[in-house]
Amino acid sequence: MEINDIYKQVRDIPDFPKPGILFKDLTTVFKNGESVQRLSDELYRLYKDKGITKVAGIESRGFIMGSILAARLGAGFVPVRKPGKLPAETWTETFEKEYGCDAIEIHRDAIASEDVVLLHDDLLATGGTMLAAYHLIQRFHPRKIYINFLSEIVVLNGRSVFPSGVEIETILKF
Repeated sequence: MEINDIYKQVRDIPDFPKPGILFKDLTTVFKNGESVQRLSDELYRLYKDKGITKVAGIESRGFIMGSILAARLGAGFVPVRKPGKLPAETWTETFEKEYGCDAIEIHRDAIASEDVVLLHDDLLATGGTMLAAYHLIQRFHPRKIYINFLSEIVVLNGRSVFPSGVEIETILKF
């Protein structure tokens, strides 16, 4: 299976989660085992030589491929969740999204300073959620932070919110 075959499986959902937003739904990709394997192979190819020790996936779709990639890399998986979902002490970061204000949290003991962290989510739109996650991960002072998305809506220019020098990779570009 080629990456172009995966593009064809992405479903457009108009007016979700609010009017005017065209949502790129990857659940149609995730239900296809061959597509999941192809994405896993591509992510592994991108990060196998980076020394990743932790993959941090953003709730909830970032948990899917994030945990698969962590297993393939032999790295730990760290969930970045909505407030109130993690049981131990957390750090919280609030942020603006294209359709409102939100917050995410991470356990205060999730990452060590010697870790090399890959932050993963399904979609780069305006970048607000991932930028908040990036700020959370920075609190741990890890050796390196990489950022990855399965897909990107290029016209929204979400990359522009990140500091220069941050390595960002996407597989599917819309």
